[in-house]
Amino acid sequence: MLDTVAQSPDIDALMNDIGRKARAASRPLAFASTESKNKALNAMADAILARKDHILAENAKDLKDVEGTDMLASFVDRLTLNDKRVAEMAEGIRAIAALADPVGEVIAAWDRPNGLKIERVRTPLGVIGVIFESRPNVTADAGALCLKAGNAVILRCGSDSRRSSQAIHECLVEGLKAAGLPEHAIQLVPVSDRAAVGAMLRGLEGNIDVIVPRGGKSLVARVQTEARVPVFAHLEGLCHIYIDASANLDMAKSIVVNAKMRRTGICGAAETLLVDKKVASTHLKPLLDGLAAAGCEIRGSADVLKLAPGLKAATEEDWTTEYLAAIISVALVDGISGAIEHIGKYSSNHTEAVIAEDPAIVERFFTEIDSAILLHNASTQFADGGEFGMGAEIGIATGKMHARGPVGVEQLTSFKYRVRGTGQIRP
Repeated sequence: MLDTVAQSPDIDALMNDIGRKARAASRPLAFASTESKNKALNAMADAILARKDHILAENAKDLKDVEGTDMLASFVDRLTLNDKRVAEMAEGIRAIAALADPVGEVIAAWDRPNGLKIERVRTPLGVIGVIFESRPNVTADAGALCLKAGNAVILRCGSDSRRSSQAIHECLVEGLKAAGLPEHAIQLVPVSDRAAVGAMLRGLEGNIDVIVPRGGKSLVARVQTEARVPVFAHLEGLCHIYIDASANLDMAKSIVVNAKMRRTGICGAAETLLVDKKVASTHLKPLLDGLAAAGCEIRGSADVLKLAPGLKAATEEDWTTEYLAAIISVALVDGISGAIEHIGKYSSNHTEAVIAEDPAIVERFFTEIDSAILLHNASTQFADGGEFGMGAEIGIATGKMHARGPVGVEQLTSFKYRVRGTGQIRP
């Protein structure tokens, strides 16, 4: 168990052993049948539902440990499990089982003039290391996604979610055993010592192929600084909503309130609202009233304060802050050009939304803004792999190499080329 192994005197030796076991498990997983992987996934979902009471009891202990600490309310929300969230966890795993198996998919195929037939085919990445904080559901999401894509995974949860994650992990191992797959295909690091993170970032003797950080700014910064293996960067969600002059006001109000207040602690929550100056006199007050009625604190730019005195003034720091709380910064901009300029300056390239009826405005927004996810007339809270039909996600990648946006089963694969000939030699 976690508490027992936590006394291990040699973290590197422990972690390297985990890495070797993961590598050994990854080999048969790479060519495991779709049927066996799906059998394991459905058995995992069954086990989670069967052990719901145990999972919630362990989660209650984790929540008890953070009582009275300075943990942000948004992080407590991420840590919290309930009947609905456990059910959603199981449903997410079943949704992943229902997805097409990406392994072996022919992405492209062509014939050369010399008769060679070439195919580009999806293959697993190998061993994936996932380092996350506060979210015990990541244990299930990451474990299931990696398995479906034929990868072994090493999960390192935050100390605040260790009991919940351990309870969920036991269900995943049960599923692996039920399908006759290697039980070390999904491993949970059994120590809370931060040295374990350092060991993973060094690659565990070459046994980790890619690292996925899922946590706060400090964790992601550490991973990007220290990692000696490739990283799927998941930066902060500094998400913007732009209300164009052509926007339907009732729609805009509904979307803005949902994007900010549905769940304030997720990376897809809106943090900045931009309103076209042309409609400030008609649109600004209803939007602000809707947010205030939902319990949101509003921090406005100087021109916003002139129209809505009494609000807190936004500082330069506000435009670069992921609040993860019921706070939003609001500014007036000079149309789509002003919105593009503001977003280009302050965005973390995660998710942005435009509320507009003018197709030309939408086209400029989609063309000129280079964030991973762009939405038209929809809430930023849809920035989620499950909502994209991926079953779940490991995170939202904000970099530009290999994976971008929700990281699902396809993003957890690489590819190889298969070339078939009939005796050709190169002159």
